[in-house]
Amino acid sequence: MSTRLDYYQFNPRAVDLLRSMSKHLGSIDHRLRALVELRASQINGCVYCLDLHATQAREHGETQQRLDCLSAWDECPFFDERERAALAWTESLTNVSATHAPDDLYARLHEHFTEQEIVDLTMIISVINAWNRLAIGLRKMPAPRG
Repeated sequence: MSTRLDYYQFNPRAVDLLRSMSKHLGSIDHRLRALVELRASQINGCVYCLDLHATQAREHGETQQRLDCLSAWDECPFFDERERAALAWTESLTNVSATHAPDDLYARLHEHFTEQEIVDLTMIISVINAWNRLAIGLRKMPAPRG
């Protein structure tokens, strides 16, 4: 597949505004954030974001084994309860038309995160889903690594 068009070239202001939202979501640590962004990107099938967030996760100390098992996090003992709550919320909001963000997942999330963290986590999930839709729709591809 080839890129359809460079969205930044045609609307840099909108892309910059979407990018700037991330600067205000600092209550979630970088490692968990990368896992959340990677998991949403796995569900959505966004090749550009898969490459980007797997790289970021490794840069923030994530192990390759956990990255390899992320798509089956709920079957794997490598993730703690806080991470599991965040990943369940990620999956629920990424598939919101089917899940409708159920109360039990919110209650589980509330056991491990403050209100500010819940808002930030929900915004992170919303933003990565927007990025996924841009990159998938306009076929943004990662650069090959040597």
